[in-house]
Amino acid sequence: MAAFATLRSLPPPGGSGAASELMQSAADLARSGSPTGMVAGQWTRRRPVSWISLAAILVSLFSLLPLAFIIWIAVQTGWETVSALVFRPRVGELLVNTLLLVVLAVPICIVLSVALAWLTERSDLPGARLWAWLSVAPLAIPAFVHSYAWITLVPGLHGLWAGVLVSVVAYFPFLYLPVAAALRRLDPALEDAAAAVGLGPWRVFRRVVLPQLRLAICGGSLLVGLHLLAEYGLYVFIRFDTFTTAIVDQFQSTFNGPAANMLAAVLVTCCFVLLGIEVLVRGEERYARVGSGAARPLQRTRLGRATIPCLLLPVVTALLALGVPFVTIGRWLVAGGADVWRLDEIGLALGQTLFLALAGALLATVAAMPMAWISIRAPGPLQRLLEGCNYIVGSLPGVVVALALVTITVRIALPLYQTLFTILVAYALMFLPRALISLRASIAQAPVELERAAASLGRSPLKALWSTTIRLSAPGAAAGMALVALGIMNELTATQMLAPNGTRTLAMAFWAHSGEIDYASAAPYALIMVAMSLPLTWLLYVQSKRMAGR
Repeated sequence: MAAFATLRSLPPPGGSGAASELMQSAADLARSGSPTGMVAGQWTRRRPVSWISLAAILVSLFSLLPLAFIIWIAVQTGWETVSALVFRPRVGELLVNTLLLVVLAVPICIVLSVALAWLTERSDLPGARLWAWLSVAPLAIPAFVHSYAWITLVPGLHGLWAGVLVSVVAYFPFLYLPVAAALRRLDPALEDAAAAVGLGPWRVFRRVVLPQLRLAICGGSLLVGLHLLAEYGLYVFIRFDTFTTAIVDQFQSTFNGPAANMLAAVLVTCCFVLLGIEVLVRGEERYARVGSGAARPLQRTRLGRATIPCLLLPVVTALLALGVPFVTIGRWLVAGGADVWRLDEIGLALGQTLFLALAGALLATVAAMPMAWISIRAPGPLQRLLEGCNYIVGSLPGVVVALALVTITVRIALPLYQTLFTILVAYALMFLPRALISLRASIAQAPVELERAAASLGRSPLKALWSTTIRLSAPGAAAGMALVALGIMNELTATQMLAPNGTRTLAMAFWAHSGEIDYASAAPYALIMVAMSLPLTWLLYVQSKRMAGR
């Protein structure tokens, strides 16, 4: 309201005084057409903005390549062949399996995550901070390692319900993190007001708290659903067929025949259906409020006699999501002894994994820089369209991206097939949104006035950008690179399909040994992947706390 009062106190345009001069300057800047509001005689950003915008357009168009490839293949194949490949019993079976998996696993993840988030953030649960960290830690374990642990512990674990069990323990942290963060930011005054009119604790939670968690639940559910559609190794272990497993099997048996491409088209359609459902369920309600809310510590609910039963939920969850993998890996390490630590093979796999992770993370971060810059410095319809292209394609499964690049390189650029360039491009396409989100947040915190000051000292626009914004956004770029590197280290399907001959990453070595039922030899690779992922998972947990002011 103070801002409106200040505006009312200003003299009208054309009047005298500093206010009228300020308004006249703003009008001059608006007429100048400078996207950053700079005076035309001092520093016009038209040239660098045009180059940066062009780079963002090229990256966005290139990221649409897998989607355009799927459409092009469908057109080239012809409707009769497409209909014969899509409308057949096998596709119907895969569709039923995939739908059942999503319909069963996602609601269970929602209930489990909301319950754990409420217990760790809103109740006096003993050891709440420890249980909160243990609820995030399963992200450090690749999904196929979860499946490896369960199938070696329970060899008869197969089918739909096995897929639901392992999927829930592997992916529920994607829902827990946003829900817990949303609970930390809620204004307790709203709940106090509801309680003051006579609503009981359950009705307060259902009518006040739960509606405010809708965005977090929808976003987390979308992430879980997309991971379920894209996952390969988890379901191969438990012998449960999904579109992704069928696509990889078809590719390996017929080397990218039309059937694999049409299965990929159906899988892409499923991804877009999930995106549409998330938009519909999320709605357009307003979740923000004017003001900061009540600046007081939240009163945690006393569990009383329910403490022990409530404590069982995080204990059992931690045992299933963390205890089973670590116990299984430890058991196989003990059973294998020193012989499973083949340091030459492990060292080679570790070195190749780190190289691909760092190179792919660097490429993805550089590719994301133009898009992140214009999203903050030059927002508009074009920026929103380009950014949407990156996020939509980022939701495609890695097997679809790999299949597209395989076909393109084989048909058009055969020398690029199974080269370092192709696999790095695939990584950049798959993990570009991770780098983009981190870079965008960092650039938003770098004042544009520093770029202007650098330009006023005689530096060219690009040099001014490099010496100010890019340097200040370096921490965000590093965080984005770390997220991309984590995804690359645990990536399996695209690496198998695109990596140059002789490549053997940690994930590929683990898969090769486990595929031969040599679980003891696979254990060291699983342990190293988990050990490399745990620090980043801890950083994600700490960052979620900082965002809530804790």
